Amino acid sequence: MDFNDTPEEAEFRAEANAFLSKHLKPKSEAQPRERGEEFLKRAKAWQKTKAQAGYANITWPKEIGGRGGTPMQQVVWNQEEGKFDAPTGPFQIGLGMCIPTVIAFGSDEHKKRYVQKALMGEEIWCQLFSEPSAGSDVAGLKTRAVKDGDEWVINGQKVWTSGAHYSDYGILLTRTDPTVPKHKGLTMFIVDMKQAGVEARPIHQASGGREFNEVYFTDVRIPDSDRLGEVGAGWKVALVTLMNERLAVGGSPGPDYSEIMEYARQIGILSDQAFREKLADWYVAAQGYKLTKFRTQTALSKGETPGPENSIGKILTANQLQDICNTGIELQDHYGIISDEELAPMKAIFQQSFMWAPGLRIAGGTDEILKNIIAERVLGLPQDVRVDKDIPFEKLRVG
Repeated sequence: MDFNDTPEEAEFRAEANAFLSKHLKPKSEAQPRERGEEFLKRAKAWQKTKAQAGYANITWPKEIGGRGGTPMQQVVWNQEEGKFDAPTGPFQIGLGMCIPTVIAFGSDEHKKRYVQKALMGEEIWCQLFSEPSAGSDVAGLKTRAVKDGDEWVINGQKVWTSGAHYSDYGILLTRTDPTVPKHKGLTMFIVDMKQAGVEARPIHQASGGREFNEVYFTDVRIPDSDRLGEVGAGWKVALVTLMNERLAVGGSPGPDYSEIMEYARQIGILSDQAFREKLADWYVAAQGYKLTKFRTQTALSKGETPGPENSIGKILTANQLQDICNTGIELQDHYGIISDEELAPMKAIFQQSFMWAPGLRIAGGTDEILKNIIAERVLGLPQDVRVDKDIPFEKLRVG
């Protein structure tokens, strides 16, 4: 494992840092989450700025708007951008998951129409997979797509769709054949989120935010030309999206051991033995994750493809974030109920993150799903028994 930048990587890191320093402010250690139209406007402006300079999706080929750079350059850029107040959230799903799927399975017309506009921040995308009755079983979805001439008619519901209320387009996974086993009867489409019949209803969260949505499709018509992949091959297309998703949500924003240690220092509790033990556990886990990421970076620098061990990161960071936030609130005793960033310690970062931290244990695959991936694909353990694997979807028992 190599912990040092190569001369080329060091040069690119300095270049990236200089560009970021020119356009953004350094990230404060305790910064509340931004929301609303002004944040969306700032995010679009920043996306356009870095795209015009060649820093948006560095590994993409130049002919589709990328830089044609190396995976390690992308890693270095992500590390440096993470040090600044960069409003990247609205584009993480589109550029990290949806557009790569369009590039992999879309036509030349799709790539010409959608990629550049997404890269420049002109259009935002969402991912429409999860459903109320399917949970983590993506292949158990019920949203139907029925062929009608050169169009497909869509009816159904999706849920927990991040950013659907401000997205322009989405990738939509539907069931086109219920007479075959659930993984074989799926088809993926590009959907215009502003067209008639598409209704996004923001879900009011306990944290006060409205980032997630229920999305309803009522007789929505999608031309067959906006299909991604073959009819019935939607699971293959979805796997590409899901692999990108789990890597994209591998880390987690919010307070880590350094922030809670700083707060503990402020209130004079660092001498408490029980707290010191928890702090040590968080530090060791964070260092383990850091070394795992170095292993991934080393593989990338050698031109290798990292494997499913990246699932480790999301399990560790999501659970640790929840634990740290819970402890931070407990340290404030009865004052921990105050979530006003103007009144609460550390700008209420523990309270605000505590409310949405559990969602990170669901988004991009639940803890249980990711543990199965690690067990089967990293450790080589036997697969779970799947009794519904070869049964036609319409014959599966429900309720």
